[in-house]
Amino acid sequence: MRILVTGGAGFIGSAVVRLAVARGHEVVNLDALTYAANLANVADAAQSGRYVFEHADIRDRSALDRILARHRPDWIMHLAAESHVDRSIDGPDAFVQTNVIGTFNLLEAARAHWTREGRPDSFRFHHISTDEVFGSLGATGQFTETTPYDPRSPYSASKAGSDHLVRAWAETYGLPVVLTNCSNNYGPYHFPEKLVPVVILKALAGQPIPVYGDGGNVRDWLYVEDHADALLLVVERGQAGRSYNIGGENEARNIDLVRTICAHMDELHPQGAPHARLITFVADRPGHDRRYAIDPSRIRTELGWRPSVTLEEGLRRTVDWYLANRDWWQPLLEREGVGRRLGTG
Repeated sequence: MRILVTGGAGFIGSAVVRLAVARGHEVVNLDALTYAANLANVADAAQSGRYVFEHADIRDRSALDRILARHRPDWIMHLAAESHVDRSIDGPDAFVQTNVIGTFNLLEAARAHWTREGRPDSFRFHHISTDEVFGSLGATGQFTETTPYDPRSPYSASKAGSDHLVRAWAETYGLPVVLTNCSNNYGPYHFPEKLVPVVILKALAGQPIPVYGDGGNVRDWLYVEDHADALLLVVERGQAGRSYNIGGENEARNIDLVRTICAHMDELHPQGAPHARLITFVADRPGHDRRYAIDPSRIRTELGWRPSVTLEEGLRRTVDWYLANRDWWQPLLEREGVGRRLGTG
């Protein structure tokens, strides 16, 4: 199939691009190349005759219309988004503009494209979202596809808004959409402002490893290559109008995750061990959700998918990748906001 991937130079988007090209699909990577994007993420895929890059912003409707008319994709996989909660606290405008207005523009461009093509049943608009739209859980329970929305940060509110738009376009205009809400991703090519790469690079540099609050916030961790596999399965076989929660089945407290990474660093990079001595508790993020947990029963039952990488194995792979790929991450440390505390309110 010919797939248009928005945000294909980002962390999750690039994993989708790499896997889709490897599986023989034609991929059009549409990316605005903002601070977290990196075309090095898709360098191998770009060598394929099945890959095309389009430098464009989803806030630019005329550019979207031109690109869709030029490439006539069978599927659109929408991953382009501002996604860092701390940055959303400091500057919510960019999140509303990209995640809400950008999604609106893409939906309208997709609807026009779908209509020009004769409204094929095989067309899919796949909107990729987050479990953060559901708010915060207590000590028990899991998010399902019918959990009421309760976003608590500018980031999650903007993603919730985009989810609602996608569902509205399906109900009002009949656009064949599928939605997915995922848990926290980690793995190779993760931009070095998120928790896992921050811990690895701080440990490598012998610098304090910041842990928000008491470190007791719980997340369900999903290896990014498992996530890409699930996303391609949903766009290919998911039922139009349906949403699917994608989880890693790997719940962990932040402090336990950090300690596990430090243990892998002790083994793979023993200089400076024990790295856990660098753990430093810092002031918590405003409105920090206490716990997220995904119930992945629907995607497992209907599509036969479940994650293949355990948290222990995935973290070891990730640590090993960062140790072997300094040339990839070193230049990114110079980008705006990286390496300093954001989102303190």
